[in-house]
Amino acid sequence: MDVRKTADDISITAGDTSIIQGGNRFIACLFFIELYIDYMVNWLYNKLIIDHMVSEIDRREGAGNVNAIEIRNLTKYYGKSRGIIGVSMDVREGEIFGFIGPNGAGKSTTIRTLLSFIFPSGGSAKIFGMDCFRDSEKIKMDIGYLPAEVNYYDDMKVKDLLRYSAKFYRKDCSKRIKELSDIFELDLNKRIDSLSFGNKKKVAIIQSLLHEPRLLLLDEPTGGLDPLMQNKFFEVLREENKRGVTIFFSSHVLSEVQKLCDRVAIIKEGKILRIGEVDELAGDKFKKIKIEFANDETFELPGMVNVQTKDKTMEFLFSGKVDILIKSLAGVKVENLWIEEPSLEEVFMHYYRSEDRN
Repeated sequence: MDVRKTADDISITAGDTSIIQGGNRFIACLFFIELYIDYMVNWLYNKLIIDHMVSEIDRREGAGNVNAIEIRNLTKYYGKSRGIIGVSMDVREGEIFGFIGPNGAGKSTTIRTLLSFIFPSGGSAKIFGMDCFRDSEKIKMDIGYLPAEVNYYDDMKVKDLLRYSAKFYRKDCSKRIKELSDIFELDLNKRIDSLSFGNKKKVAIIQSLLHEPRLLLLDEPTGGLDPLMQNKFFEVLREENKRGVTIFFSSHVLSEVQKLCDRVAIIKEGKILRIGEVDELAGDKFKKIKIEFANDETFELPGMVNVQTKDKTMEFLFSGKVDILIKSLAGVKVENLWIEEPSLEEVFMHYYRSEDRN
C-alpha cells in the first residue's frame, strides 16, 4: 500500500480550508438568526400575556371608572344609502344596555362599526377608552360577539371549532367550554353540518363566552332558541353581569329587553329617538288607562296619546296626573277603570308614532 499516495489523495489545500471556514461562519450565522427569532417570538408572546394580565387587573380594580362604550356622532352610509346617522350614546361599565328597533333600523350597523368590521363615514367610537379602529386588535381580546346569523365550516366538529376559536385568545378555555356545553345541552362531538339552526346558535353563544370577556355585544341573540334555552341564556347573562361583564343587548323583541336590561336606547331609521332607564321609559312618564263607560261617551284630556276606542271602551296612554284624570271622569258614568304601567312595547310604539307625525 502506497501511504504517500493515499495522503496526497486526502490532503486539504488552502482553498479548501477557506471554503470550510466560510461554511462554518454561515452555519454560525444561521444559528444566531434562529436564536434571535426564537427570542423575539418568546418576547412578543410574553408581552401579550403581560398586556392581558394588566388588562385583567384594570378590569377588576378600575371597574366603573370608564364607560364600556362611548359613541359620538357615529355615521355610516353605504354609498348613498343610510346606515346610521349621528348616533351618540354611553354604555356604563357593568350594566346591561338594551338597543331596540325594528329590522333595518341600524342596530347591526352600529355593532359592526364598534367591532371595526366596517368603517364609519363620520364620528368616533371607543371601547374601554380605546379607539375602536386604531386599537381594534387589543379591544377584541376583551369582547365576546354574538351575531344575528352564524356561518361555520360545516365539516368541523363543534369541539374543534371551539378549540380553534380559543386559540385566538391564547388561553386554555377547555373548562369553560365544557361548562357552557353542559348548560346549553350541546354535543361537542357533532359536526357543524348536522346541527339545527338552534344548536348552531348555541355554538355561537359558547364561542362568545368561552374566553370570559369584559364586554358582550349581542345582536338579536335569541333567534333560533326555544323558550327553555332562552331562559337558560338569560340566566347565564345575569351571572356574567354579576361578575362585572358589560352587556350590549340588541333586539327587536321588546319583552326580552324589558326583562333583562337596565337602560335602553330606541333607534329608528338610523337615528336615536330616546335613551333612558327601562322603568323610566315604561312607567314614570306614562300610565296605561282603560275605561269602560256605562253609555256611549266622548272623553278628552290633555296628555292622552295612542287613543283607541271600541264600543263603550277607551284605551290610551296618559302622561298627566292621575288625580286630574279621576276628577275629569266625575262628570261621566264609568263602569270600570284600569290604571296600569305600560309595557316597554307600548311606549316604544308611542315614540315611533310620534316620530312619524313629526
